[in-house]
Amino acid sequence: MNKMTALSFAILIGAALAAPSADAAGRVTVRGARTNAEGGVTAGSATAARGPNGGAATRGHAVSTDGNGDVKTVSGGAGKGPNGGYYKRAGTTTVNSNGSAYHQSGGYAHGPNGGSASRYGTTSRGADGSIQHNALASATGPNGGTANTSGNFTRNANGTYSGQRSMSASNANGGYNGNTTYSDGSGTHTSTATNAAGDTYTGSTTWTKGQGATHTGSCKDAAGNPIACP
Repeated sequence: MNKMTALSFAILIGAALAAPSADAAGRVTVRGARTNAEGGVTAGSATAARGPNGGAATRGHAVSTDGNGDVKTVSGGAGKGPNGGYYKRAGTTTVNSNGSAYHQSGGYAHGPNGGSASRYGTTSRGADGSIQHNALASATGPNGGTANTSGNFTRNANGTYSGQRSMSASNANGGYNGNTTYSDGSGTHTSTATNAAGDTYTGSTTWTKGQGATHTGSCKDAAGNPIACP
C-alpha cells in the first residue's frame, strides 16, 4: 500500500498556502494525480482561502490505491477566525481488499474567549466482520468549567458485543461523574453528582434484557451525613 499520506498531503497544503493569490482575500485550489509504484493511483487536492477581515482556512484530501484493491484516504483542515479562534482536524481511512478497514480522526477547536474542545476516535473492522471502536472528547469553558468523556465498543464476529462509556463534568456549581458498562443485553450505570454546597448524590442502575431494570440512590451532605434526595 502506498505510504504517501502525510508527506503528499503536506506538500499539497503547502502548495496552496504558497500560491500568490492566497496572500490577499480570495481562494486558491491545487489538484494532482499520478500512477504509483504499487500499481494504483495517487490523487489529491488542497484549497486555501483568506477572508477580508483576517480569517483563513485550508483543507486537503488525498487518495491512494494499489494493485491489490486496497484504498487509503487522508484528509485534514485548519482555520482561524478574525477574532482569534481557530480549529484543526485530520482523518485517515484504510479499506483493504479482504474486507477489513480502519479509520481514525481527530480535531481541536479554540474559541476567541478561551474555551476549547477536542475529540479523537478510531474504528476498525476485521475481515471476519468484527468491529472495535474507541473515542474520547474533552471541553473547557472560558470560565473554567470542564467536561470529559471516553468510551469503547466491541462487536465480535459471532455477534456478541460489549462496551463502556464514562463522563465527568465540573464547574463552579458542582460536578458529575458517570460510568456505563454493557454486554449482550445487560449493563450497569453508576453516577455521582455534587452541588455547590457539597451535597452528593450517588446512584446505580442495572438492567437485563427481558428482565427489566433496578435502581438505587442515596444522598449525603458535605459532612457525609445521610440526607433526603431532592
